[in-house]
Amino acid sequence: MNKQLSIVIPARSEMFLAKTIENALENIEADTEIIAVLDGAWTDPPIQQHDRVNVIYIPEAIGQRAATNLGVKLSKARYIMKLDAHCSFDKGFDRKMIEFMKRFGDNITSIPVMRNLWAFDWVCECGERKYQDKGGTCDKCGKQMTKDIKWIGKERPQSTSYSFDSEPHFQYFREYSKRPEVRKQAQETGFTETMSLQGSCFMATRENYWKWELCDEKMGSWGNQGIEVACATWLTKHSVLVNYNTWYAHMFRTKAVNDFGFPYSISGREVQKTKQRVKDKYWNFEHPKQRKSVSWLVRRFMPIPGWDEDKINKLKQSEERNN
Repeated sequence: MNKQLSIVIPARSEMFLAKTIENALENIEADTEIIAVLDGAWTDPPIQQHDRVNVIYIPEAIGQRAATNLGVKLSKARYIMKLDAHCSFDKGFDRKMIEFMKRFGDNITSIPVMRNLWAFDWVCECGERKYQDKGGTCDKCGKQMTKDIKWIGKERPQSTSYSFDSEPHFQYFREYSKRPEVRKQAQETGFTETMSLQGSCFMATRENYWKWELCDEKMGSWGNQGIEVACATWLTKHSVLVNYNTWYAHMFRTKAVNDFGFPYSISGREVQKTKQRVKDKYWNFEHPKQRKSVSWLVRRFMPIPGWDEDKINKLKQSEERNN
């Protein structure tokens, strides 16, 4: 019998992949499998064998989008959850997300509430302790520091709303989540809409994953996936919804030092290329199933930082020329 949910985790040289899988297995409550795609490198520490875990090894890196798609191709589950390789989870997160999808008839992309993952501290034998990415060598004694694993989903902040500006550049959209009508909806219904998403975790049916082109390899190896998934969903006349009844915690890394950097290139040139490809596809109506415009999506959530009437009108004029 096919699984209900496949959690697909693309990973390249991710030190916490095994820990992420271990924590997911501890908290799943549905008929869920995990498909880990090792993109160009074996993981260290290794993944423990488990009947719910399938591991794919790719000798030469193909990029996060292509690796994700390979994992989805091997799935026969009704639902797909794409997940970053450095996350922790609420108890029963998979069951709660499946129930949420069924509640809305499957024609959505859904995300849980996002917390920040306190993965580890750097500690030194002299007693010095530092949070996460600021370690390596002790500032006090000069000795090498070691990791003290915490793996705690911090209760604050909790992110539920995201947007993008006219560049497009990802943004947290806290102003939206503070609107009285949005707060009321969250309290009374357990969900809200979000213009965009962060990209480290999202869920859709396997059929819609392919139909809506949620992970288009032409966009580049990785980056800007939250904007891509949001546009692919909203502009094909569907919705991106946040499930307030469950959460996951994502580890953020900001420095490519101390074995704590990003797995793929984040050069300005590569990031700009991906942004331009997203604009070419969705600003110019190149998605084959696109039925709505970016200007429509922006107006739906206005006011939005980074947008004003002049920018929207210019976008609208450009859309009319290209459609």
